[in-house]
Amino acid sequence: MTTLAAPRISTTASALRRLYFVRFAFAIVWALVMLTTASELGPLAVTLLVLYPLFDVAAAVVDARSSRGTGSPALLYVNIAVSLLTAIGVAVASTSGIPAVLRVWGAWAIVAGLVQLIVGVTRRTMGGQWPMIISGAISVLAGGSFIVMAGADGATLTNAAGYAIPGGIFFLISALRLGRVAKRD
Repeated sequence: MTTLAAPRISTTASALRRLYFVRFAFAIVWALVMLTTASELGPLAVTLLVLYPLFDVAAAVVDARSSRGTGSPALLYVNIAVSLLTAIGVAVASTSGIPAVLRVWGAWAIVAGLVQLIVGVTRRTMGGQWPMIISGAISVLAGGSFIVMAGADGATLTNAAGYAIPGGIFFLISALRLGRVAKRD
């Protein structure tokens, strides 16, 4: 049994490592582009705001497929559903303005953060998951702050753009830490 578990974990860690590197790159590029348009809710900003949760859907699908042998992907399926609903919600909310978008974005950050935190906790024995646990907790807090910011005068999307940067950095740290696990036999 142990001989099967170690290669499975190593294979999963290797797949997650690649995924986390891609998620890091996407988050940084997305944030930099988003920062250029964060002052208004134009077509580019709306496209980017819809694209981010859709990318999260794709990443969760890859994650679920990669980690099937190491545990139940049920929470990843929850994340897929929530992120799909968020993409639709952001598109609809964008017709009502930045505060509405921030409320949808905030609710998504809370739920997605909780999922990330719980998945990280369940995978902690694999290694490289503490950055994911911390990132999930920060996402929950950030989501709450987006909802609060939505009620402020002059709400902007700047903090939503900034939200992606620490998340991307946590994916990078986790990917680097998973390198050790992926090399195990």
